[in-house]
Amino acid sequence: QVQLVESGGGLVQPGGSLRLSCAASGSIVNFNAMGWYRQPPGKQRELVAIMYSDIMTHYTDSVKGRFTISRDNAKNTVSLQMNSLKPEDTAVYYCNAEVTGTTYWGQGTQVTVSS
Repeated sequence: QVQLVESGGGLVQPGGSLRLSCAASGSIVNFNAMGWYRQPPGKQRELVAIMYSDIMTHYTDSVKGRFTISRDNAKNTVSLQMNSLKPEDTAVYYCNAEVTGTTYWGQGTQVTVSS
């Protein structure tokens, strides 16, 4: 059983930055993938960014060039650096891990972009 705990959400003005972190309960070295999803108000959950290895990443088009996903295997964490935030980035952000065919989710952290 893997537990994921997100942190770093909050309220930020348009154009600002936030850094989300996700701590896993165990080693992430053998995780198939780790990523971030988000669920805007009244909408379905969507993929934001995912890492399949230390160098293979994928971003949804709307965040390319603004968001960066990274992982620290020594600390068992995956992070999402979000720059140039826009009001449409407002959502609950969820950490996700794929481990030998099983999917795990964090509890989510709220990100609100508003002036």
